[in-house]
Amino acid sequence: MRLAAIVAVVLLALIAVFRISLALGVPWGSAAWGGAHAGTLPMRLRIASLVAGLLLYPLLALFVLDSAEVITTAWVPGTGKVGMWVLTGFFAVGTIANFASRSKKERIWGPVSLAIAVCCAIIAIAI
Repeated sequence: MRLAAIVAVVLLALIAVFRISLALGVPWGSAAWGGAHAGTLPMRLRIASLVAGLLLYPLLALFVLDSAEVITTAWVPGTGKVGMWVLTGFFAVGTIANFASRSKKERIWGPVSLAIAVCCAIIAIAI
C-alpha cells in the first residue's frame, strides 16, 4: 500500500509540474485540455492549470498519503476506503478521456492516469 501511495504521489507531482508549466506559458497546449490549443494556452486555461498544479494535485497527493497512512493529517477530509474508491473512479474516467482524446500528444497522459487509478485501487483494497 505504501509503494502504491508513493507511486501515485510521484505521478501526481509530475502532472502538477506539467500544469504549472502550462500556466507559465510553456507551449504544450496540444497535450492538455483536449489538445484544442496548440502552443501556449489561452489565459483562462492557464489560470485553471495554475489552480490545478498548485492546489488540486497537491491536495490529492496529501489525500492519497493520508489514506494510505504514510502521513497523518487531521485536516484532510474524507480520507479512507470510500475516498480512495472515488479517486479510483475519477482517474479511471480520466484514463478513458485521455486515451479517447483527438490529440495524440494528450494520449500520453492515459497510462499516467491509469497508473494512478490502479494505485488508488490498491490503497482502497488494502484499507
